[in-house]
Amino acid sequence: MRLDRYLSETTGMSRKEATKVLQREIVTVDGVAQKKTAFQVPLGAEVIWNDIRLELMGPTYLMMHKPLDCVCANHDPIHQTIFAYLDVPYIDKLHTVGRLDLDTSGLLLITNDGKWSHRITSPKRQCPKIYHAWLADPLTEADVRAFAEGLQLHGETTLTAPAVLEIINEREALVHIYEGRYHQVRRMLAATGNKVEKLHREQVGTLKLDPDLAPGESRRLTAEEIALF
Repeated sequence: MRLDRYLSETTGMSRKEATKVLQREIVTVDGVAQKKTAFQVPLGAEVIWNDIRLELMGPTYLMMHKPLDCVCANHDPIHQTIFAYLDVPYIDKLHTVGRLDLDTSGLLLITNDGKWSHRITSPKRQCPKIYHAWLADPLTEADVRAFAEGLQLHGETTLTAPAVLEIINEREALVHIYEGRYHQVRRMLAATGNKVEKLHREQVGTLKLDPDLAPGESRRLTAEEIALF
C-alpha cells in the first residue's frame, strides 16, 4: 500500500493532507524516515508519525447491549449516540447493522464490513430479528393470526411480510420479524390496536445478546459468531 494511502487509512486525513504531512513532518517506516507518497509500505511494517504507531484497521465485528435514550448514528445534534459508549480505534469507520430506536434496547451489531452487514439486513436473506415486547393491552390469538398474515401499517401501501407473534403472557410477547421497516414492531402492534410500552431486541438470526453485557457494554464477536451470517 502507498504511504500516503496508509496515512489516510489509519488517521482519517485526506490523501492531500497526507501528502503535506509527508513533506513537512517525520514519518518513519521500520525506523527509516520516508517522504515519498508512493513509497510502498511492506506488510507488517512499523509506521510511526508524531510518536504514534499507526496500524491499519482490520475487519471489526462488535456486539453491543444498546441502552435506552441513545441513537444509532455516528453523529447527532440532540441525542447521545451509541458510539459514545465504544472505546475502539477508527470509530468513524464503523456502522451499525440496521438500527434500534431511541427507546429500544438490546442486541446491536456494529462493524466496518459492509458485505457482512448487508447479509444480515437484506430482506432476501430472511434473517430474523427477535424482540421482547411489553404491551399496554392484553394480546389475543387474533393478533397472532394477523402477524402471520401480514399487517397494513399506517402510511404504507404493502402488507408486512409474515411475522411471528409468540405470546408469553397476556401483556408480553416475542416478535419475530424478517424485515427492517421504520419502527416496525411498534407499528405492527399499533395496527392491532395495542401499544408497546417497552421493547428489547434479544436476538439476530441465531445470535443472542450476551447476558454478561450490561447496557452500554460491548465486546468483539468470536470467529464462530461472525460465521453465523
